[in-house]
This record gives sequence, structure tokens and C-alpha cells, in this order.
Amino acid sequence: MELVKDAISWVEIPVSDFARAKNFYQTIFDYEMPEMDMGPIKMGIFLSDRDNGVGGAICYGEGYTPAGHNGTKAYLNGGADLNTVLNRVSAAGGTVVVPKTAIAPEMGYFAFFTDSEGNVVGLHSMG
Repeated sequence: MELVKDAISWVEIPVSDFARAKNFYQTIFDYEMPEMDMGPIKMGIFLSDRDNGVGGAICYGEGYTPAGHNGTKAYLNGGADLNTVLNRVSAAGGTVVVPKTAIAPEMGYFAFFTDSEGNVVGLHSMG
């Protein structure tokens, strides 16, 4: 296989209650989440630079069931300091599972939270 720029090209986080999940992610990221229907699947799109970055969405529909602690772990971009997002998790109905934790000076920080649907989601930032 060829070396590619990004190992991930898109991420989908399954949700069981679209309105609740959309409200949760809008609250922690402090923006209005655009919606899109892709056939029978309802999607809430995470904001990203579509020309140069990796995107993703929350997804509601058949085949999309939150996996709790047992699913694939996605790390969302926490911006300049992931604590800005992480500090909004509890008030939005989620739980901080792992607080901001240093990886290494050149690799930044990570954290995990449980969202309103029970998914465990990661955050990453350099600061």
C-alpha cells in the first residue's frame, strides 16, 4: 500500500437520539451543527476544512448503534486546548472518562469522554 497523508478519511459516530446527540455536540464545540440526509441516514456534520482536513459526522439510522466502551475510538480535534471542549462535556450531558493527559511534548494531549449516546470519544490537541 502507498503511504497516504491521513490514515482516516472520514469518521461516523453512531447515535440513538439524533436531536439529543446534535445538541450535545453543538454544546461542547459551541457551533451550529449542519444536518444532511444521506439516503435513510441522518447526519450532523462536524465542522472541518473540507479541502485540507478529515471530516466526520454523527449518524442516526439503521446500522448505527452506539458501542459504548467497546467500539472504535475516534479522536476529535480539540482545537488549541482540548480543555475548552472538555470543560463543556458534563453540562451537555456527558461524562469525562480520562481528563486532559499529556502524550509527549511533540505529540500533544488527549482526553476521553462519554457522549449523550454512551459512545466513548477522544479529543486531541497540541496545547
